[in-house]
Parts: sequence; structure tokens; C-alpha cells
Amino acid sequence: MTNLDVRILVVDDEPPIRKLLRVGLGSQGYAISEAPNASAAIELMETEKPDLVLLDLGLPGMSGHELLRKWRDDGLDIPVVILSSRTDEAGIVSALELGADDYVAKPFGMNELVARIRVALRHKFQQQGEKPVFHTGDLSVDLVKRIVKVEDREIKLSPKEYDILRILVQHAGKVLTHQFLLKQVWGDSTDVQYLRVYVRQLRQKIEKMPDQPRYITTETGVGYRLREVE
Repeated sequence: MTNLDVRILVVDDEPPIRKLLRVGLGSQGYAISEAPNASAAIELMETEKPDLVLLDLGLPGMSGHELLRKWRDDGLDIPVVILSSRTDEAGIVSALELGADDYVAKPFGMNELVARIRVALRHKFQQQGEKPVFHTGDLSVDLVKRIVKVEDREIKLSPKEYDILRILVQHAGKVLTHQFLLKQVWGDSTDVQYLRVYVRQLRQKIEKMPDQPRYITTETGVGYRLREVE
């Protein structure tokens, strides 16, 4: 699928933001629909069948959180990328837990936003089933044999370290909240510090400079992301 085949629904009550996105994304070949509020977004979702939504959380009337909850409750699995204030960490976490795919904080760069859009669309359009071996930079993870290598050197991980890396690999490019990772790895644990300890240990093993990670990046106040690098 090319950009010319992709329609993006922009839901934001600020006309300058909508214009910025219309011009910037339009120049990338995306078709753009615009909604200033939730009711208009609901109507356009029905009539135009977009492939992805850019959703502002601070909408008048029905909030972005409420709109996202409605769509997910209705079984709509369209990718949703949140547009949010840099200081609204709680709002971002809540939206991700409601089923948003990613977020960008205002003010954002167009290159960053396009990268987020491409990741979200790739997850939507990829064929079912995961590739047995994942590669990014010098890191490779064999999800069948449970073998992790950096520059062809096998890395020994503890079961929990591997589980964290596996989940990040399965959602490569997407931000995963602390609570999502804790639930997936430990089931009922809510101790974020516990997770941070294991991520730090994992970085010590797979990163050349653990204090400046290339692969597992921190989304401050939100969670972690496995970057897909060249």
C-alpha cells in the first residue's frame, strides 16, 4: 500500500493544527479528512473509512479519551496515534491503555509524526504471524529458538529479561506502557521500579552504551519503545 492509498482522519479542534497536518501530510501523499470534534469524527469514520486516526485528547464536548473508548468498545481496530501535550503523561498513558497505538507530543516535528504513522500502518497491514527472526541494527532475536545476538555474538538473558525483549520485539516501534509490560511479564505486579531494574539489566547486555540506549528507549513517564534502526 502506498501513501496515495492511505486516508488519515485528523481529529483536532485547533484549525492551525489541522492546516499544518493537512499541508504536511498531504505533501507526503496522504489523503486527509478533518474533524473539529468527536461527533464530526464519528460521522467521517462511517462515511470515509479512514486507515488511521490522529486524535487530539483535548476535544470540546466528548473528549479524545471518550471517543477512543467508544471506538474500541464498538470493535473498531483502526490505528490511532494520539496528539497530546508534552506534560500530559497521565493522559497519554490512559489513551494507550484504552487502545491507542502511539502518540506524539505537541509541538511535534513532521518527520517524527510521519515515522509514527508508518509504524502504526505497518502493524495494521502486515500479514498475520510474526517473523521468526527479528533484526534491527546489530541486534537479532530469534523468537522460535529464543536466541538473542548482538553483532553475531550470542547474549545470555534471564527468562524475565528475554520476556521483556520478546514483547518489545513483537511491538517494535510502538511505545508500550509500564503497566502493559508488567501485566505481560509478571501478570499482577504493579511495581514499576521492578520493571526498570530488569530493563536496565537488559540494556547492559544488548546496548553498547547502556546509558545512551540505541534500541530500548525510555518514554518518560509512559513506558519503553524498541527502536527500529538502520
